[in-house]
Amino acid sequence: MSYRYQTLAVSIEARVMTVRLNRPDKLNAFTVEMANELVDLFTRVNDDDEAGAVVVTGEGRAFCAGMDLSREGNVFGLDESLEPTLRDLRERPEDPAILNGVRDTGGRVTLAIHACRKPVIAAINGAAVGIGATMTLAMDIRLAADTAKIGFVFGKLGIVPEACSSFFLPRLVGLQRALDWVYSARILGAQEVLDAGLVLAVHPAADLLAQAQRLAASYVHERSPVSVALMRQMMLRNSAADSPLQAHQVDSLAMFYTSRGDGHEGVRAFLEKRPAKFTARASTDMPPFYPW
Repeated sequence: MSYRYQTLAVSIEARVMTVRLNRPDKLNAFTVEMANELVDLFTRVNDDDEAGAVVVTGEGRAFCAGMDLSREGNVFGLDESLEPTLRDLRERPEDPAILNGVRDTGGRVTLAIHACRKPVIAAINGAAVGIGATMTLAMDIRLAADTAKIGFVFGKLGIVPEACSSFFLPRLVGLQRALDWVYSARILGAQEVLDAGLVLAVHPAADLLAQAQRLAASYVHERSPVSVALMRQMMLRNSAADSPLQAHQVDSLAMFYTSRGDGHEGVRAFLEKRPAKFTARASTDMPPFYPW
């Protein structure tokens, strides 16, 4: 599958897709075009069996310096002539007027990441500010360079955290810390976000991408793509369920279908003390209850 974009550079090696935000002269500042390309990529990669996991990083010295504020008019690409309501968002989210003129572009990206069937790792190689920080919250794992700087700076611009971050950030670092970070709008160093649990590990900048790629490879080597896809969605969705009963219902169906699919090969390989050879594909062989 070919991935050709204006704001992204994409490569695949050993089933690990590496995505570089590719506007280095602008510190990879986010644009509506970049949002649309990221949504396209995270939608299409679900049907690409050559890619088992995705690593996202920035080209050059920044990860993403936030929204490109040089655009004329509404810099966020929103149609200020409208008077949208929650009913509009709930009942006609794909209406072009709502989709293009009201819906938060960063949120469309994080929803596409959330729905992805592949593990997604952020390799935060430098400044990650505003949407540069919030887009990573829907990713599975965040690794940071020791030089990385992260900021939820929306209050300084008179706006609010976006990209579904009011859902993700408190779940990752707790409500009290999330509120402190968005109220203060201060720039956070790598050690602080590591101590808070926002990132899994901090690495020297020169080694960050290689570490992220190695981690991604370990998640897909000798793994069933269907099992990985289900595990990802089960963790993301069931952790926000109202009751463990809902998790039990999904767990039961997931166990049923994987046990009669790649599970047969996994058990045989374990008993025969050999590597498993899984054949199911996340592109075509997801169980019938998915997406639940």
